[in-house]
Order: sequence, then C-alpha cells, then structure tokens
Amino acid sequence: MTATLSLYLSMSAFALAASITPGPVNILVLSSGVQYGFRPSLRLVFGATAGFCLLLLMIGLGLHELLEAFPELTTIIQWAGVAFLLFMAWKLMASSGELGKSDAASGPKAITGAVMQWLNPKAWLASIAGMGAYAASGAPTLIWEFTAIYFVVCFASVACWAYTGAFLARFLGEPSRIRMFNRVMAVLLAASALYLILG
Repeated sequence: MTATLSLYLSMSAFALAASITPGPVNILVLSSGVQYGFRPSLRLVFGATAGFCLLLLMIGLGLHELLEAFPELTTIIQWAGVAFLLFMAWKLMASSGELGKSDAASGPKAITGAVMQWLNPKAWLASIAGMGAYAASGAPTLIWEFTAIYFVVCFASVACWAYTGAFLARFLGEPSRIRMFNRVMAVLLAASALYLILG
C-alpha cells in the first residue's frame, strides 16, 4: 500500500513539474485568460490536457516504437510544430486587444490545445520519459493509472495559467495594454519555435 502511494505521488510530481512550468501551451492559455476570461479558456485547457494525455497513452501503448522505426517522423513533427507556433504567434501579434468575454465563442478552441501538444516535440519527449520511468514494463494497469493521474494534474496546472491570465486582465483593462501583452506572448511563442529549431 505504501509503495503504491509512493508511486502515485511520484507520478503526480512528475506530471506537475512537466505541466506547470512555462511552455508554448501555457503561454497561449495565459493569453487566452487575459483576452477571454477563465471559463472560456477552459476549452483550451481541456484540449491541451486531453491532447497530451492521449499522446501519453499512445506512447505507453507502443507509439514510440514507430518513431524509432521511422526517425524522420520526429523531424516532420518538429517542423510542423515550429510552423504552428509561428502561426499562433502571428495571431497573437495581430490581436486587436479587445476583451472577448462577450464573444467567448471566438476564443481558442479545445482542438488548438490538442494540436499544439501533438506538434510539440517536447511533449513527445515528456511522454516517452514519463512512460519510460513509470510504465517501462508495459503493464496496461500502470499505463492507464499514470495517464489518469497526469490528466488531473495537467488540467489543474494548465488551468492555473488561465486563471492567472483572467486575474491579470483586471489590471491590463485597456485594449492598448492587452495588445502589448499579447505581443510579448507572441514573441515568447516565436522564441519557443526558435528553440525547437536550435535546441
């Protein structure tokens, strides 16, 4: 019982460290929180969480073997991720800065978060590392337990970024300030894309 609890705590700590630290998805969620508010941004949070956990599950079930067999797929994923990050950075840069809370339907969709995870090589590496550390035996029970724990921790962690953005919106207020904020976020996304190329 104690060993099982220790394993679950270790899985949770891994998920927290990987999910709450700054990254492209969290930058986009933060910006969404500022622009659209907390609740509308939960679509993006859910999409990012579900997208990552689906990737994590697929890696646990053997998808990493496909990457080993066809290493060029990693390069394709990397460049697709760079293109997607630059596209999202451009959208943030072009944002009017008008608060979109009254038009929440125009905010980021769940699919955006999911796509960002599947096109992020770092998400692939985190999935491979996590499954390698906690489910290397390939035991289905461990794979599903780790994925379930990761979903809860990841959702809560990424939601914190949405809440922070909604909180910051109170102080930004004016469209000109939000435009400036979005441009800073756009630069950070573009920097993330550059890191994928050079890293």
